[in-house]
Amino acid sequence: MKTFDKNELHKLFKPKNNSLGEQNGQVTIIGGSSLFHGAPLLAVKAASRIVDMVFFSSPEPSVGDIANNIKSELMSFIWVPWNDVEAYIKKSDAVLMGPGLMRFTSESQIPNDKFQISNDREGKKTREITERLLTKFKSKKWVIDAGSLQTMDAKWIPPRAIITPNRKEMEMLFKLKTQDVKLIQAEARKYNCIIVAKGPETNVASPSETVAVTGGNPGLTKGGTGDILAGLTVGLLAKNDPFLAAAAASYLIKAAADELHKMVGVNYNSDDLSDQIPKTLKKISG
Repeated sequence: MKTFDKNELHKLFKPKNNSLGEQNGQVTIIGGSSLFHGAPLLAVKAASRIVDMVFFSSPEPSVGDIANNIKSELMSFIWVPWNDVEAYIKKSDAVLMGPGLMRFTSESQIPNDKFQISNDREGKKTREITERLLTKFKSKKWVIDAGSLQTMDAKWIPPRAIITPNRKEMEMLFKLKTQDVKLIQAEARKYNCIIVAKGPETNVASPSETVAVTGGNPGLTKGGTGDILAGLTVGLLAKNDPFLAAAAASYLIKAAADELHKMVGVNYNSDDLSDQIPKTLKKISG
């Protein structure tokens, strides 16, 4: 399997000098819950560095209150009431769903456990939202992450969607307990999707190709880095091929982490990582 070449970053979409507003990408990010407020906001922060407009919505009303309160500090998104989310999905180039959405109470349970689903209100709500939106908007460019991955069925994955499972989510969704690239690609072929198998070496697989993404350091184990990756991925997906967007985002987050490591070792957080990514992208791709 080949290793990702940083020169591939030169293929990423670049806005024209005479661009008008909204021509360089719009995305919708869906996430957040009473327990996980910050996760989707990290994704919003990462995506806002890439596209012209980020629309953010959550089924949890308290997330909206928090979003409105932080507008004075993070102005680069539009809060969308939950009842209006479908209209914004329609107008977006790409959609991210999952960061901060509630999972099932018992993480040992898997989505097709009918007893667990019927007796877990919050996990069931995430599952129902995920199924409804993925089914209704199959033609959209999707990134599926976190809570949605942990409550959904694989058969709901839209064509060419990007999914970003960690090892636990890989097992829950595909019953895979291995990082074997051939087995991962077999699932990508089966469901016609792009799988980003996150880890010290990230493997990105589509039905037709695979690539290993190396680099990174233990600072990436901190909370929120997966949300940054998801947000960066949807930002790149808006105007790029899904496989390139997935591989490029996986490379950039590791490269940015390595730049931070040179300065502060592993003593950085997800906000630091989000701030570093644009600098790293500029340094590599010009």
